[in-house]
Amino acid sequence: MDETLERYSRQMLFAPIGELGQRKLSESSVCVIGMGALGTVLANHMVRAGVGRVRIVDRDYVEKSNLQRQMLYDEDDVREGYPKAIAAERKLRRINSDVRIEAVVADVTVHNIDGLLDGMDLVLDGTDNFQTRFLLNDACFSKGIPFTYGGAVSSRGMSAILVPGRTPCLRCFLPSADSGGQTCDTIGVIAPVVDIVASYQAVEALKYLVEADQARRNSLVTFDLWSNYYYEMKLGEAKKVCPCCQLKEYPALQVTETDSTVSLCGRSTVQISGHGPLDLGQWSKRLEPAAVKVELNAYLLKAELPEGERLVLFPDGRVLVQGTEDLVRAKTLYARYIGY
Repeated sequence: MDETLERYSRQMLFAPIGELGQRKLSESSVCVIGMGALGTVLANHMVRAGVGRVRIVDRDYVEKSNLQRQMLYDEDDVREGYPKAIAAERKLRRINSDVRIEAVVADVTVHNIDGLLDGMDLVLDGTDNFQTRFLLNDACFSKGIPFTYGGAVSSRGMSAILVPGRTPCLRCFLPSADSGGQTCDTIGVIAPVVDIVASYQAVEALKYLVEADQARRNSLVTFDLWSNYYYEMKLGEAKKVCPCCQLKEYPALQVTETDSTVSLCGRSTVQISGHGPLDLGQWSKRLEPAAVKVELNAYLLKAELPEGERLVLFPDGRVLVQGTEDLVRAKTLYARYIGY
């Protein structure tokens, strides 16, 4: 057996994959958008399975509350204040050095989505909000790239693989980006439901990548682990008036972002973007005289403010104002300390 394939010997013994399927995986490229609970499980499966190129994208950094369900992180990552994409990359490289892992610390927007998906065979949804999911949906269907949809909150989960030209898109099931206001940060989540949802996504990804089309599940699975509920809905036909997969309008790609300020639901955090690149070293010196405490690493800068809030600056120009969900308050603090 080829030494490079030896680590996958048990996976190749599974007849539907075999050596041919393993070689297809090694030649594949996938993108995991969001490296929170779902994303860490998804990336872990893809890297261990031997997918040749895995791009991971996330805008946030590791906090203690993540450790209950985000499997790639530990207390050292919290202490060091690493962005999730960087912390995940470090762990994943130790798991499988043969896989090309690309970490991107960025907020996924209409302006960068095309580049993030460039060269990808499949996209795995590890996001936590429907605005980003609809952006993924529209971008994937416009480029002809399949994506595995997954959602987990409380003890409930759902999953489907959506393939342009073969299945309806997400808008056929959820015409609005309103998720109903329930997120992990507002009503919680138990880790087992995350693992199951991501595993459903991962296995459908493997089926697609090894071209096991007959085995691919053509349904949306929903379940509640706590209430012992399971339901499977056939995907059926696309809606004739769907603006994405039928009319090819791709609404999320047509949006002009005029307001770069957004409240991150349930996290007492407001993200303000649109600023040019930030030199963290220079900003550390600027903020030290006014801040209660400043912490700097290669990826971000944290500044505890005397008002009680905290600023988190990223090199790409994004600033998190933590400790408030009030957009006006956040903009006031931003103007006070960043200035423009």
